Amino acid sequence: MVTRGSAAPVPNVEEDSAKRRQILDGARAVFLELGFDGASMGEIARAAGVSKGTLYVYFTDKNSLFCAIVEQESLAQGMASFDFSPERDVETTLRDFGHAYIGLICTPLGASTIRTVMAIAERMPDVGRRYYERVVAHTIARFGRYLQIQVDAGTLVIEDCELAAAQFMQTCQASLFLPFVFQATEPPSPERIASVVASATRMFIAAYRP
Repeated sequence: MVTRGSAAPVPNVEEDSAKRRQILDGARAVFLELGFDGASMGEIARAAGVSKGTLYVYFTDKNSLFCAIVEQESLAQGMASFDFSPERDVETTLRDFGHAYIGLICTPLGASTIRTVMAIAERMPDVGRRYYERVVAHTIARFGRYLQIQVDAGTLVIEDCELAAAQFMQTCQASLFLPFVFQATEPPSPERIASVVASATRMFIAAYRP
């Protein structure tokens, strides 16, 4: 870790973990409220309840702090508990996954993370690449493996399972995600999500069931 400004005591491992979480929680709130460009290290230090000297012990600048938050969010989202058990029937799996997926991305924190990553990806391409690989591509690959099992069992007929997985995810987003991520609408209601996911499921089954 790089120290900047007045020196702060080097914490032990347990203190380091707790203080780091405290800083990340404060920074997440500031980024959510002000966006990446509007946030400052001073604002983040105040929100986290630490001095700027302590903040710089853990993070060298705003970029490294935001990268740590994206890393944390992408790991949490990438490990989301979507149930792709091979024995589950296709329609139930599609509906449950669609509900869980839209429920994950159509939240204030989820949308804010995506907006901010997209906004700074040109300046910090590694951040965008890491987020895509650990969240989007990871989920498509897991879903694609489930679909391939169904193809092997004769339940579905699909030439490219990862393409089909991505198609279903995009169809579930229809009329929900873009209006929300651009702040044109409030988060979609459970009833609206259910309606769109049901439609996406019907379209998928019609396209890929023998």
